[in-house]
Amino acid sequence: MYTIPGHHHVSMLTKTASVNNQFYKNILGLRRVKKTVNQDNPKMYHLFYGDLTGSAGTELSFFEMPMAGRTVRGTNAITQIGLLVPSYESLIYWRGRLEQFNIEHSGITTYAGRDAIHFEDPDGLRLMLLNHDGGDIPQFWSAWGDSPVEEQYRILGLGTVEMTVRYLDRLANLLKDTFGYTEASRTEDEAIYQSVAGQAFGEIVIKRLDGPVERNGKGSVHHLAIRVNNEEELRFWDEAVKQRGFQSTGIVDRYYFKSLYFRESNGILFEIATDGPGFTVDSTVEELGTILDLPPFLEDRRAEIETALAPID
Repeated sequence: MYTIPGHHHVSMLTKTASVNNQFYKNILGLRRVKKTVNQDNPKMYHLFYGDLTGSAGTELSFFEMPMAGRTVRGTNAITQIGLLVPSYESLIYWRGRLEQFNIEHSGITTYAGRDAIHFEDPDGLRLMLLNHDGGDIPQFWSAWGDSPVEEQYRILGLGTVEMTVRYLDRLANLLKDTFGYTEASRTEDEAIYQSVAGQAFGEIVIKRLDGPVERNGKGSVHHLAIRVNNEEELRFWDEAVKQRGFQSTGIVDRYYFKSLYFRESNGILFEIATDGPGFTVDSTVEELGTILDLPPFLEDRRAEIETALAPID
């Protein structure tokens, strides 16, 4: 039986790539590890931020949609993204840094048993900085040395992801029974599941909420991708998803990884993605994110694609 070793990435919608780029690179201090396009709509930027190489579990991914309106918040949606920082002292630093850039925040509070600061990005995406308190992180995560954030306070990678749904049991049972997540806590209206027991880098908080379904717009979350090691494991999970009664896309080659997509019963979109080959398949570590990278099947359209994209630096 294979297991899920944690989150792979989270993908969101942004209205303006240049504003998004400024926020995640210069304020949050993440590295832009890949500037590419949506492979299904190459007139749209697809930006990835993360650690030194965009390691699985550190990636935040954004599709630029200039025509996107505001998100109408509701249920059956991924509603908050957690980012791990090393310590409580890190949160004190981040409280000051957010204030320096005039970003409204909650102050230091708690979330799912961890010290936390809640804030939003320029599109209204709800983010949390979470005190990892010296906890374990995947060995292959590697800090970006040129971050504008002081070394001891830098964001480590993805933490708790919050999902708000009408039918909590349906999502909970999927995580437990199909993917083998551990139930860390449970009430009628909230539950916490971890792909690796005790670890935030694979943690999902489910909240139950009736009412209208969220309408996507700028700052909404498109999907959560969870990790698998290789294509053999991906094929295993493809069959498991189908046996559960969900419709899978089958395996899709995204060049930087292979993956599949499915929607669970509430409509939350999941991706299951391999760790490799990674973003250095077409770039050196030093050059990551500095030019427009295209998968081979789009390379002959480079001139057309570059003409359609506005500069973001």
